[in-house]
Amino acid sequence: MLLVIDVGNTETVIGLYQRADTDSVPVIEESVGVGIGTERDPTAPAGLTHHWRLSTVPTRTPDEHAVLLTQLLDLEGLDIATSVTGIAVSSSVPQITTELRQMAVRWFSDVPCVVLGPGTKSGMPILYDNPKEVGADRIADAVGAYDLYGGPCIVIDMGTATTVEAISAKGEYLGGAIVPGIAISLEALYQQAAALRRVELVEPRSVIGRSTVESIESGTLYGFAGLVDALARRFMEELGPSTVVATGGFSSLIAPYSDTIEHVEPWLTLHGLRIVYERNVNS
Repeated sequence: MLLVIDVGNTETVIGLYQRADTDSVPVIEESVGVGIGTERDPTAPAGLTHHWRLSTVPTRTPDEHAVLLTQLLDLEGLDIATSVTGIAVSSSVPQITTELRQMAVRWFSDVPCVVLGPGTKSGMPILYDNPKEVGADRIADAVGAYDLYGGPCIVIDMGTATTVEAISAKGEYLGGAIVPGIAISLEALYQQAAALRRVELVEPRSVIGRSTVESIESGTLYGFAGLVDALARRFMEELGPSTVVATGGFSSLIAPYSDTIEHVEPWLTLHGLRIVYERNVNS
């Protein structure tokens, strides 16, 4: 199985893909674990048999990463020594990137490992002024979206930051936009405004909030939906009609209030990371 790890600034998403080119993949009984496979999770793409979402902890050592992964697989009845036949990593946190490289060398030396970054074959031309500046997760998102929907395509990743990526009809990464994400925007609001408190983000009774809680809910849900729509429309003024795909932890929250988002793909980064791994290992 292919172990894919996407390290974000706030959360780390881990997945296991069953690989078509491996004959020794253990059979997973239907009764094992929870949230396993596409039948139990309709949002999971084909081949993604297991997935976990964890807090990102920059202070973990390589050995601690290995222990954590071993425990996660063990909870699902899988032996990491026999189950993992490949590793693919994208990371927005340089310190953790280093630790995961060291983990792979120490504990998985006989397993192919691809860390998405400068020099990695993504199969997608990067037309940024300095391609090395493009985050690994942004490239994985673009590769995954183009594979699923072709181009031109716009990817909106709503995580710690909200990023918008533009992919051309030819499958070229053109660039994008970056704005503060929902969580850090709200955290700044709570810290700087003493009279405001944290609220649950649910749909208010109306756009015009009739309480402080409803006002924050309205501003966040409709405000970020409007931000996404405005950027997507401006992108399409240059790209032409495009497929708009959303991913990231807040995508499912905002998508229902957006006029431009057509598809929500919670595991888009993992999908793109899997494609990059196959392109590098198979080549």
